[in-house]
Formats: sequence, structure tokens, C-alpha cells
Amino acid sequence: MPSPRFADRSAQPSEHGTVDALISQTRRLRGDVDAVRRDAVLDEDDPQNRWQRALCDLAVHQLDDLGAHLGQLKDGLPDDLPTTPGAAYGGAPAPARASAGSLLSRVGSAEWNLLTDEVSWSEELYRIFGRTEESGPMSLDELPSMVFAEDQSLLQAMVTDCLIDGKPIDGEFRIVRTDGRVRTLHMMGEPVLDQDGCTASMWAVLRDVSELRRSERAVRESRDSLQRRRHVERTERRVAVELQEAVLPPWRGSLSFAHGGPGAPLDVAAHYLPAASTGLIGGDWYDALALPDGDALLTVGDLTGHGVSATSSMAMLLGALRGMAVAGIRPAALMTHLNQLLETSVQPALGSAMCCRYDPARQTLSWAQAGHPAPLLFRDGTGRALARPDGVLLGATAAASYEEADIRLLPGDLLILHTDGLTRGCDGDDSGTQRLLELAPRLAAARDAQDCVRSVVAEFGEAPREDDACVMVVRVGR
Repeated sequence: MPSPRFADRSAQPSEHGTVDALISQTRRLRGDVDAVRRDAVLDEDDPQNRWQRALCDLAVHQLDDLGAHLGQLKDGLPDDLPTTPGAAYGGAPAPARASAGSLLSRVGSAEWNLLTDEVSWSEELYRIFGRTEESGPMSLDELPSMVFAEDQSLLQAMVTDCLIDGKPIDGEFRIVRTDGRVRTLHMMGEPVLDQDGCTASMWAVLRDVSELRRSERAVRESRDSLQRRRHVERTERRVAVELQEAVLPPWRGSLSFAHGGPGAPLDVAAHYLPAASTGLIGGDWYDALALPDGDALLTVGDLTGHGVSATSSMAMLLGALRGMAVAGIRPAALMTHLNQLLETSVQPALGSAMCCRYDPARQTLSWAQAGHPAPLLFRDGTGRALARPDGVLLGATAAASYEEADIRLLPGDLLILHTDGLTRGCDGDDSGTQRLLELAPRLAAARDAQDCVRSVVAEFGEAPREDDACVMVVRVGR
């Protein structure tokens, strides 16, 4: 029995105003959620979008239910509520009538009288089961005929526990309506005892929760799909990073070529800069290799795409490039072979590349490029881009030919080789090349090639980039 304090509180007029305020808040919140749902971009191929929309749908269903409950709380018990047989035993009253599609139209009540075999269904329960009132209510023995075979034992156990052991009913089962539609019902009920304490009847309230469960299932499935996709992305990124680390040169810091031999030696350093999004591992590469005849191979390049496919193609291309350079193939012919290799690969892709061969005895750099930014030459405190020999992107056409250019390098000269991800901003702006050239005073004052790389990374490392990048600095010794 409620305490006097509780009774006094419920009788206060302000309670109605509180419920009205809750109803208004629920309506506003429902409108806000619905607006978010309407404005959401519907992309069935994106698990993230599917999960967000499923959550919005579920929230709308739950807010609709909350609004209906608050409305019933405000209205109170209807004056014309029909009396059910269970009322004499303290059974639950039948729900109030409601318009089709509302919460209350999805809630019905029933009572099965064990003494008289009389069965009473509310109008709403007929609608839930898809039955006409003329066909009459269903007895407890007939009810399983509309229940899914897998759920019949569950219903039977709930009813038996209620009638024999006096346990309350609280469970769900699925039915197949007369029109073939499948609905999920949530059933709550209790036994009604007579004056001798024996079970006289059983009453139950059945609620159609099909849409709610469908929304919850959509949330679970979209969330699971999103988690699976993120797991795959993390796995692919880890594999791509490991493959990239295995393929790129293991040396760190400066690398020296031809020191102690004839001619001008080289001091080489390089660095890889990831994209602004840590998920983008691309096909950028750099390499410097001492060749058997005393020359040095210098190369940078970039394959289109990201992830494992890009890094695996990069590994294949860089391996072929190293092998052909060791075999003595010149830069232009080497580009031709790389183009044919990429053209016939099972993983077709486009790529830009630059291959340089430095002869320390003659102090000559021979180079060819395939749709790649030209090297930047810094001499006497100023920088400029070298004139590019002809060469189209690798993989663009099978009949491509590539030209080769030579330039004599002087002691103290400095070259910057880079991929276009370094100088191209997120908005496609290519002013980064000019920023590189403006680093001439700092590069001239640097102690070695590694110091020059640090200056370039300090200038470009914090800038947001859509693509990853590589930079290589080559300084000619005196």
C-alpha cells in the first residue's frame, strides 16, 4: 500500500504539468532524432552509415513508445474501460483503444478462465494476431498452432510454470499470422487465484515488438559489420606497414657512396612521411644502392592506391628495379622494362618513378623519369628544377618509350628527389615545390645530407597531406 507521503505527492496538481513537460521534451527529442535520420547520407555499402541509421531508427521507435506511455500516464484510467473476467480476481485491465499503428494498437490483453473455459481477448489482440472477432479468441491449447515451431516449447513452459507453479510469465515468441506475416510478441502475465488460493484463470498482456526487435537487430548487424570492417582495416594496415618496412632500405641516417675511390663521393639520406590519415599506407618508395661497377643507384617512386595491394606492387617493382640496375641496365631502358612489368601485372596500377645512376669518376648523373617530379638541384645557394626528359606514367601504355638525361654534378651540389605527395597539399596546391626551393639557405648551411632531410621534414612534416611521401637528399662531396 502506498505511503501517505506518496499518496499526497501523486495528488498534487503539478504532477500533470510534469508529465506534460516530459511529453513535450520527448516530442522535441523525437523530432531532432528524426531530422538526423532524414539528413543522414544513406550508403548501403558503408557499414558506418548503416549502423548510424539503424541506431536512429531504434531511437525513434523507443521515443514513440515513451511518448505513448507518457500519454497514457497523463490520460489516466479510461472511464469506459471494459470489465474482463479477470477483474474479479485482481487481473490486469484491458488496454485502452488506440488508433492503428500507435503503441497501444500493438498491445493487447487476454484472459483464460480455467473454471469456465471462457476466453476473453481485447480488440487490439485480435489485430495483433490478424484474426477477426467473429472467429473468436484462441484457447491455450489452440494458441501454439500460430506459434513458430522453434518457440512452441518456450510458450508451453511459460504457461505451465504460470498455471502449476504460479510463476509470472515474461518472455517472447514469434507467431505466423493468418495473412502470413511473422510477428514477435512479448508476453507478460500472472495466474489469478480464487478465494481458496487455487489458480482460477491466467491473464496476460501481449505486445507486438516486431519493429523494435527488427531495429535492435539492424543495430547489432550493422555494428558487427562495422567492427569486422575495422578489424580488416587494422589487419591490412599492419600487413602493409610490415611489408613496407621489409622492402624499404634498412639504413637510417646518412649513406656514403664511393668514399675513398676516384671522383666525387655522395652523401645520401632519405625519409618516409605518412599521410595525414594514419590508415593510408601507399606505394611510395626510395632506395640508394651501390652497384658492382662502382656507380650508385638512386630512385624514388609512387604507385597509385593504398594498402596491401599498393605495397605488394611496390615491393615487386622495387625488387625488379634493383635487379636490373645491378645487371647494368641504364635508366631509360630500365623504365621501359618497369612499364612492361606493371602493364602485365595481375594487379594493374599506375605509378610514377625516377631512376638515377651516378658515376662518381665522371661526376655525371644519368636519369630517366616516368611522370615524376624532376629532381631539384641546389648550387651556390640557389635551387632549380632540372628539365625533365620525356616519360609517361608506368602502366599507362604498353608502347611507352623513355628518354634519358645527363648532368654533371659539382662538389657541393645538392639534389632533392621526392614523390609528389611531399609538395602537393590537401587542396591540390602544388606550391610546395617553391617552398622546397626556398629552403636553399638552410640546406647550404646543413652539416650533411641527414641534416638537410631534417630541414625538409621540419618544413613539410606537420602539413596535412592526402598522400604519403618520400624525400631523398643527395649531396656531392668535395
